[in-house]
Amino acid sequence: QVQLVESGGGLVQAGGSLRLSCAASGRAFSDYAMGWFRQAPGKEREFVAGIVWSGVISRYADSVKGRFTISRDNAKYTVSLQMNSLKPEDTAVYYCAADLSRTLVVATDREKYNYWGQGIQVTVSS
Repeated sequence: QVQLVESGGGLVQAGGSLRLSCAASGRAFSDYAMGWFRQAPGKEREFVAGIVWSGVISRYADSVKGRFTISRDNAKYTVSLQMNSLKPEDTAVYYCAADLSRTLVVATDREKYNYWGQGIQVTVSS
């Protein structure tokens, strides 16, 4: 079992920055990959970024590449998403998720993820 809790969301102006964090508990954190997804009103949940268990490989959606950075601290059981140059279209509920397969491939399909946080709102005003 894995429990995930997001923090750090809020309201920011376009061009600003936010840092999301996800605290994990339960199973050993270095056993699994982590991902961030987001869901805007009326849209499907989409992949944003992911990082493998060791932290050596990460992957990003094209829409956030160059603006967002995912990182993890296995000692602290946390994964973070640094979001810079935010745009109104980044407005969504953001979720962290755990993929228990211990591979060096970052899954972008939400079906591959076994556990999810409750989500946190990020709103970017124009």
